[in-house]
Amino acid sequence: QLSPNINLIVGKNGQGKTNLIEAIYYAAIGKSPRTTKDAELINWSKDRASFCVNFKKNSGSKSIEAIFSRQTKKIIRINSVSLLKIGDLLGNLNVIYFSPDELKLVKDAPQDRRKFLDTDISQLNKNYFYLLTKYNKILDQRNKLLKTAQTPEVLDQTLPIWDIQMADVGSKIIFYRLNFLNKLKGIAKEAHNYLTGKKEELEITYAGIVGVSEEEIKKQLLENLKQSKEKDVKLGFTNIGPHRDDIKLVVNGVDIRSFGSQGQQRTVALSLKLAELEIFKEEVGEYPVLLLDDVLSELDQERQQRLLSYCKKLQTIITATQYDPFMFQNANIIKIENGKLLQ
Repeated sequence: QLSPNINLIVGKNGQGKTNLIEAIYYAAIGKSPRTTKDAELINWSKDRASFCVNFKKNSGSKSIEAIFSRQTKKIIRINSVSLLKIGDLLGNLNVIYFSPDELKLVKDAPQDRRKFLDTDISQLNKNYFYLLTKYNKILDQRNKLLKTAQTPEVLDQTLPIWDIQMADVGSKIIFYRLNFLNKLKGIAKEAHNYLTGKKEELEITYAGIVGVSEEEIKKQLLENLKQSKEKDVKLGFTNIGPHRDDIKLVVNGVDIRSFGSQGQQRTVALSLKLAELEIFKEEVGEYPVLLLDDVLSELDQERQQRLLSYCKKLQTIITATQYDPFMFQNANIIKIENGKLLQ
């Protein structure tokens, strides 16, 4: 039985701590945080795997079940009713996930920061998830045309069709992202002040088309696609659009991705996660579940204490190989051995 506050899952490596976190994440997002291949979720010696997550929200109790098989398609059920589309899973159980790998959010390629935006906005609005799916299909078709058009005439006749569709759907995606970031940046700034004792200041901006309206963004994106045609043909793919955009993270005037220390990068990543929690509270009316997978060992003691103090107001599930009993004196401690929970 998990507490509505802080839960600490303690065990040696390889005992199943991450599997527990992964199941809860999958129940919320419809995919694993560590792999895109469902087959990798099945034990190598087994033919199938399954999990069931029972939870209670302000709107009532629900159960999410998933069954994976090497031979057949996966099955996901909510309250015993099978889902036809994975998008229908989003928004039922909201989670925020943080692991040592989440440092990629700050220091690695733009795709990690786009994933951060896309995962959050999709949980808050299913329409965004379907827009992403539609956009990626349009992008695939446009890229295919750039690679395979036999003559310039064919390209000139067909490319504008895909440009219009891409600008229409892409502008909606960008507008969603800008609205989300406008809320995120102020809250993340406060969270960062809290974690650093006001020693550092975080600024967040969107690196891409910025407009005050969806229509303005659409016009700009369409114009950019036209201007980029020659370069796109030469490259064989579409080099501008929301699939290439980024978030710029600056601390005390310094680009944290390029010049920040690992400690600073870790604090920025954590600030973003705490900001996500507050946005979900504001939008949905209740906090999501916070999943912290082996994160505490990556933080110094002061940041650990600040984080745990923050987590008292929401359900948090933390995994660790060891812990300080004094720091977790009010937590629900659960030991795990060979995949079994021992309260």
